[in-house]
Amino acid sequence: MPAENHSTVTEFILGGLTNRPELQLPLFFLFLGIYMVTMVGNLGMITLISLNSQLHTPMYYFLSNLSFVDMCYSSVITPKMLVNFVSEKNISYAGCMSQLYFFLVFVIAECYMLTVMAYDRYVAICSPLLYNIIMSHQICSLLVAVVYIMGLIGSTIEAGLMLKLSYCESLISHYFCDILPLMKLSCFNTYDIELTVFFLAGFNIIVTSSTVLVSYAFILSSILHIRSTEGRSKAFSTCSSHLTAVGIFYGSTAFMYLKPSTASSLAQENVTSVFYTTVIPMLNPLIYSLRNKEVKDAMQKTLRRKLS
Repeated sequence: MPAENHSTVTEFILGGLTNRPELQLPLFFLFLGIYMVTMVGNLGMITLISLNSQLHTPMYYFLSNLSFVDMCYSSVITPKMLVNFVSEKNISYAGCMSQLYFFLVFVIAECYMLTVMAYDRYVAICSPLLYNIIMSHQICSLLVAVVYIMGLIGSTIEAGLMLKLSYCESLISHYFCDILPLMKLSCFNTYDIELTVFFLAGFNIIVTSSTVLVSYAFILSSILHIRSTEGRSKAFSTCSSHLTAVGIFYGSTAFMYLKPSTASSLAQENVTSVFYTTVIPMLNPLIYSLRNKEVKDAMQKTLRRKLS
């Protein structure tokens, strides 16, 4: 196919997770189930937080925004993947770039939302007397606004780089339009763009993960100075859910993006991508509900009110 400009490719074909026909239907029902649990879990978390006044705190304000981000970036990927299991795998050039753009918006926002939540836990444990002053409603709103702004800035730059590329092939060896599979279809050497994307991904992951690590270093130091076992246990319990979510998310994204594009097989990339695009958005509300006493108590009170 000629490589004059990106208009030479007006439609892409998504390779999908597998080419084996006997697996298409089982995978459709598997990911349909995951998507339904993701939507119900995250929407339920947002609703629960909004209905219970005891959850109207900065920690749960950030958690409701995390649930919103999870719903959005799962919805950018999963519905199209479900269609691909049972129907045609074509996606228009505009549709592909739109999917890439919005996926990047929400995945970058997820990085920064987890970082803001770590800062919130740092203030709560290390400066409890000043918590209400430092984490005021205005500051919380500002932090959430910064999270979405960083997502928009990062996605605009990275998607803009993809728009500049000329594509000679139309088969994307992936189940959604991601940066690395798209670069492999380019007519020309993408070394400079790959380096830029690596730098931007590294900046987002390293800056946010470093902030999380520093926050938890101070948190750990403060917890170790608490004399009572009960006090230490309570302090740890407020952080355990967030630490679990952070470890799962940053581990999978770092494996996917902080490596050369030839460093792993297609199967490994697909498994890693499935994990952070579909599984993590489902796990987050489960982690925060099953490991959080306040959420479980609020859920029980809400159910009792509804049933009575």
